[in-house]
Amino acid sequence: MWSEELEARWQQLAEEVMIGMKEWRLQHPRATLQEIEAALDERLARVRARMLQDVALASAVRDVHRLQPEERPPCPQCGHLLEARGQETQCLTTNYNQSIHLKRSYAICPQCGNGLFPPG
Repeated sequence: MWSEELEARWQQLAEEVMIGMKEWRLQHPRATLQEIEAALDERLARVRARMLQDVALASAVRDVHRLQPEERPPCPQCGHLLEARGQETQCLTTNYNQSIHLKRSYAICPQCGNGLFPPG
């Protein structure tokens, strides 16, 4: 999934942060350092969330079904190789309270029955 399109999207997001901060500063010429930091963090959090989502979705483990059996992650409980059981979308919240959506494989351990979204 890594592509020039992905990098271009990130570049666009970074430019939006810079433009947004410039506009914000013009509207808030007497802002304190804490206010400036909060405004910057708010804008960077959106870029951070998008990059986090994109990088997570670029993982090979995103689709366990497409992996060769020897490439599949082991069960964290018993160590047996996991098997794919379709894909589901996880909605997660980042450290900066941004929502990300990850469509990933759900996997089951055929040995112990443990079910999980493999990390990575």
